Amino acid sequence: MTLADQPTPAPAQRSRRADAERNRAAITEAAGVVFAEQGGTVDVREIARRSGVGMGTLYRHFPTKDDLLATVLGQELTSWLTDAHRQATAIEDPWQALTGFFEQMLAKQGRNRALVESYTAAGGPTEACAQHYYAVMDELRTRCVNAGLLRHGVTTADLVLLSTSLSQTVLATIDSQPGQWRRLLRISLDGLSSHHTGPLPEPATHADTSRDD
Repeated sequence: MTLADQPTPAPAQRSRRADAERNRAAITEAAGVVFAEQGGTVDVREIARRSGVGMGTLYRHFPTKDDLLATVLGQELTSWLTDAHRQATAIEDPWQALTGFFEQMLAKQGRNRALVESYTAAGGPTEACAQHYYAVMDELRTRCVNAGLLRHGVTTADLVLLSTSLSQTVLATIDSQPGQWRRLLRISLDGLSSHHTGPLPEPATHADTSRDD
């Protein structure tokens, strides 16, 4: 059977499909706002209320809150990473590109409680997001290394771990001292500069059990 031979969906089917798409869009839009405001522990009944759909409709689209959270944050972070990468690529100075990326990421987390929660817990809402983030960071690090701007020995894993620790600061101060992370970011970035020539400690391994006595 060719495409031309396939039956055209009945008007009622098209209407139901359009309604389902509108409901899904309303759910994800409302969830994005609610998760940003209240974090991942919010009651899904609040999301259903704001989206104007019943709980049954919400669960038909997203069987669990984790499904909804991963979908909403994954879409949002992927869109942001794509845009931030494009902006960083357009910046001629590699150091400004790297520091600007850090600042943008932490500022975004400061406006989204659920996003910073997911990042501090697992490096991102999905594994694909975490890998995308690592790839962007690796490209920015490589540019700085090639320009002689980054301290010798700093790895991409170091930068990702640094961003995770700064995310913890964002989460810890999001209510009491919003923006406090900017101070710690500046201190951290100064330590990454190639002006510092002292050797860094070797990265720890799983087998490394040494400690100070």
